[in-house]
Amino acid sequence: MTNELKRTPLFDEYAKYGGKTVDFGGWELPVQFSSIKEEHDAVRNRAGLFDVSHMGEIIVEGPDALVYLQKMLSNDISKIAIGGAQYSALCYEDGGVVDDLLTYRLENNRYLLCVNAANIEKDFEWLQQHVEGDVKVANLSDDYAQIALQGPLSQEVLQTLTATDLTAIKYFKFQDNVEVGGHSVLVSRSGYTGEDGFEIYGAPAAIVDLWNKILEAGKDQGVVAAGLGARDTLRFEACLPLYGQEISKEISPLEAGIGFAVKLAKDPQFIGQQALIDQKENGLTRKSVGIEMIDKGIPRHGYKVFKDGEEIGFVTTGTQSPMTKRNIGLALIDAKFTEVGTELEIEVRKNRAKAVVVETPFYKRAK
Repeated sequence: MTNELKRTPLFDEYAKYGGKTVDFGGWELPVQFSSIKEEHDAVRNRAGLFDVSHMGEIIVEGPDALVYLQKMLSNDISKIAIGGAQYSALCYEDGGVVDDLLTYRLENNRYLLCVNAANIEKDFEWLQQHVEGDVKVANLSDDYAQIALQGPLSQEVLQTLTATDLTAIKYFKFQDNVEVGGHSVLVSRSGYTGEDGFEIYGAPAAIVDLWNKILEAGKDQGVVAAGLGARDTLRFEACLPLYGQEISKEISPLEAGIGFAVKLAKDPQFIGQQALIDQKENGLTRKSVGIEMIDKGIPRHGYKVFKDGEEIGFVTTGTQSPMTKRNIGLALIDAKFTEVGTELEIEVRKNRAKAVVVETPFYKRAK
């Protein structure tokens, strides 16, 4: 028997809502509760609640915390106000990605980094390795649980459990020590679905209680528990990258299309900055694009992409869109063939099927 799968504090709640669990990066997590399609639809039209307690929380604090994070992260950390959040990449010297993450500025010299579950130990080790000055880096992942309420009814439902005016929390902003359902938690207006919504961080017992309270509060409006399957189809339609697929040690943030989170003029430089400057100046040789199948078939992760018989890249994510029924994918391909309208071929189970480069994101919510 290999190592036992890790479980979040919410594990015992899954069965109450019909959760079916799978191994996800060493964690036993719900892939779905009702069905991926139903949960996807609920998030796009009402709201869905996700357990994201497997995500990691790392605190960086001390008088030199800002200088240190400027060296470690690709975005400009000085631009984050207290109560603000920012998306960033943690890079290797060659420009490859250690992880992508959110940085929350809690106080002047205190930051919370939310990192991907499978990368917690690797990220923490990388951050510790490069500590300079008066800085303390602490992995507090076990002290936190986290849930994400996502969808157009998120604010309306969550507002029934708190006296704090949630309209005051704007996109990519947060408030700490908010009382929700009798618990003091951090409430961030952010998410990974392309919808409005909130990510709620707190002590494990508080988050378990809030999971049940939120689902009860939203029951009459059709708010449902949602699993990893819908989380993946939702983030994919919105073209939000997944570590290990769209970005990785081998795929740079520029190739993945998250250049908006990379500040190449930063001084002093962040780790990997020079490699990314060189990559940009020399011209990217490959880029991430949206593709849609013309022939039958679904473009799956890892499928090879061809142009005129020559292999030019691979699919990073693909599925049939639950919203539109289009067979679509994201692919990392030779930069020469990335113009919208370019016809390509995808190797689907040993057969080559026609596809075309299309505009992204596949889904954008109406404001």
